[in-house]
Amino acid sequence: MSDYHIPVLLDRSVEALITDPSGLYIDATFGGGGHTAEILSRLTGKGSVIAFDRDADAILNKPDDSRLHLIHNNFRFVRNYLTLLAREEGLPEKACGVLADLGVSSHQFDTPGRGFSFRFDTPLDMRMSQDAPVSAADIVNTYDAESLSRILRLYGEVQGAGRMAGLIVSARARTPLRTTGDLDKAIAPMLPKQAEHKALAKVYQALRIEVNQEMRALEKFLEAMPHVIAPGGRLVVITYHSLEDRMVKNFIKTGNVDGEMKKDVFGRAEVPFEALDRKAGVPTEEEIAGNTRARSAKLRTAVKL
Repeated sequence: MSDYHIPVLLDRSVEALITDPSGLYIDATFGGGGHTAEILSRLTGKGSVIAFDRDADAILNKPDDSRLHLIHNNFRFVRNYLTLLAREEGLPEKACGVLADLGVSSHQFDTPGRGFSFRFDTPLDMRMSQDAPVSAADIVNTYDAESLSRILRLYGEVQGAGRMAGLIVSARARTPLRTTGDLDKAIAPMLPKQAEHKALAKVYQALRIEVNQEMRALEKFLEAMPHVIAPGGRLVVITYHSLEDRMVKNFIKTGNVDGEMKKDVFGRAEVPFEALDRKAGVPTEEEIAGNTRARSAKLRTAVKL
């Protein structure tokens, strides 16, 4: 399990999550199963966990524990499956808490054939689910320059996104961009010599988010939380970049990802959650030293009102 992925902020996130050791909890991003295993270790025999992951490789990490219901699907459908399992398995209709670690697993980054990393010259894939219809190669070879520029700017905060999109369009006109090496070569003129890896990371992040429709899935997931978590239950989310962290922060503060405070006919704010901490939690220096991918992680927790 640890070879697949090292769970980030493990103790702090699970500690914040569990309020009733006999309750139902949801791990929205199973991955290597580290967070799920820690949750299960703190539950009684009456407790249970529903976990989600769209990656078939992650599903292979399922432990032999009857308290776990592992769903091979996107966490955006959490409300549907909770209703289904309540009806078919007799599970509670609402959860005591939901945990989501939004990071890409180490396994996905470190497996060359998945195309998530520029460290390997491999097919441009980046799909978290191998059944997904669109790969990164499809995007860089078919999106027009304006669409590519928007993705790079919005999801990767790439400087000179328009120019970079133009380089991609020009390169693919000569020959299709099929591999990570093809993409890297196409945008090489815009990669700063002293910060090449940092620049590439932003580009790959932008493409990955678009391939997997991550922002749309996160929005749908958050919209379901008021219907999924019981009053007094916890929402615990670990984010890794500013765009998703802003969405989570806005949702906790206002009840929607846009951050617009809505009020009822009496002028009262309609906010389903209350933040448990004023500031986001961050990893310790010790944790970062043992897992450098934890460096950008932020932990946000809230209670259902």
